[in-house]
Amino acid sequence: MADNDSVAGGGSLRRQINEQVIIVQLLVLIFLCINLLLIVTFFSKVFFYTTMRYILFAVTLLSDSLILLMSDILVILSYFHITMQFGLCVIIYILLSLCTFVTPVTLTAMTLERYVAICMPLRHAELCSTRSTLHCILIIHGLSSVPCIVFLSFFFASATHSFYTQERKCSVEIFIFHTWQGHLRSAMSQFYFLIMCITIVFSYVKIMKVAKAASGDNKRSTRKGLRTVVLHGFQLLLCLIQLWCPFIEGAVFQMDFILFIQIRYFNYIMFYLSPRCLSPLIYGLRDEIFFHALKSYALCGLYKKQ
Repeated sequence: MADNDSVAGGGSLRRQINEQVIIVQLLVLIFLCINLLLIVTFFSKVFFYTTMRYILFAVTLLSDSLILLMSDILVILSYFHITMQFGLCVIIYILLSLCTFVTPVTLTAMTLERYVAICMPLRHAELCSTRSTLHCILIIHGLSSVPCIVFLSFFFASATHSFYTQERKCSVEIFIFHTWQGHLRSAMSQFYFLIMCITIVFSYVKIMKVAKAASGDNKRSTRKGLRTVVLHGFQLLLCLIQLWCPFIEGAVFQMDFILFIQIRYFNYIMFYLSPRCLSPLIYGLRDEIFFHALKSYALCGLYKKQ
């Protein structure tokens, strides 16, 4: 009787995992299609790829799309228990680690762009030119690569030669030999997010002061800027919670494996996929100029150059 219950329980768990994987595939496919439509719309008008906030928006779209694609590949490989060469896993980790930081750092840069536009309008054209934007993108990727470089440096210093020739399931856990490496990775991430949160709060306070003194169209513009900053802050909060998920999942894993599967699935949907679909909502739908171009492109197939 116990064996039958065990088989039934195992079958139920397998069926649940199958359903979760299918749902993830549908969500990733939907988000990737939306992002692709937004990226195509971005390149449909010269105004978009010569304006800083839209260029940074496109950077987040590309980064989020790569994260969705790479993480989904890892989900599929894990589901079918497929291993890979260590070198390929390192490349995947570098891409995922870089993009994980590129999105929130870019959001912070977009918040600063709104701060300059509202609080320093006379210097906006100078500070947010196309050339400055290219420099900003290089800085964003440079800052985003530092945690990955530091983490992998300690890993390569600790790994043995035989480790590099083994085939394994690709996950971040295989790069952690000691507990302090996980703590170091978490500390670097939380330090970054602390700086980004301080930047967003600073921008919000400054924009709010301008909003109180503004009137008419200026007041409407500053209020919209405040809402954008708040949404960026919420998006960063979801990204920050993502850093705590491994600790929660590790504790639950010791108590109940089935509960661990459910919590890990919930965390992936809420704190990994959800932040990646907020960018289209914030800039793809709330921005009137971009939304008009998106609607024209999607519904009428119009392609106009300015």
